[in-house]
Amino acid sequence: MKETVVDRLYREFQDIIDSLGHIEISLRVSAEETFRKALLLAAASYFEREIQNHMMSMVRNHSDGDVVIEFVRNKAIKRQFHTYFQWDSRNANTFFGLFGESYKAYMIARVSADPAYAQAIRAFLDLGNARNTLVHQDFGAFTLEKTSEEIFYLYKEAYLFVSSIETSFDEYLQSSSER
Repeated sequence: MKETVVDRLYREFQDIIDSLGHIEISLRVSAEETFRKALLLAAASYFEREIQNHMMSMVRNHSDGDVVIEFVRNKAIKRQFHTYFQWDSRNANTFFGLFGESYKAYMIARVSADPAYAQAIRAFLDLGNARNTLVHQDFGAFTLEKTSEEIFYLYKEAYLFVSSIETSFDEYLQSSSER
């Protein structure tokens, strides 16, 4: 797994928290509270951008013209990310279904065959759901129940799902052409 901005942010904030030690306990608690929220938003934002980039790459690879690419970017991708998923569910079937029933069936079978992949999807949805709760329920006053370590762990788990979206689509197309 390549290092991302989320990895760097986590490492830098851990260094800050560690440097506060046991001397500045109230400052450490305040920094940790703010950091957890920032880490959650950073992870969710990173995944949103990555999924959008994967989708645009799929469109570019399977389209013959700029007109189609721009239409998809403007109408299907731009400002639509949070409509792709049912954030409080335990699966990504809504997202898979956006590409058609055959792709959805292919991905459901893939998820069923790979428990780590299923867990990656659950971690991704958990982060997205927590992000939505955080931003829609008074960010400043909201108490985030997850620790920074739990958030980072979910991010690491979810990375498998997000990083595989483009290749999953290509694998599906390859398997469809072999039938």
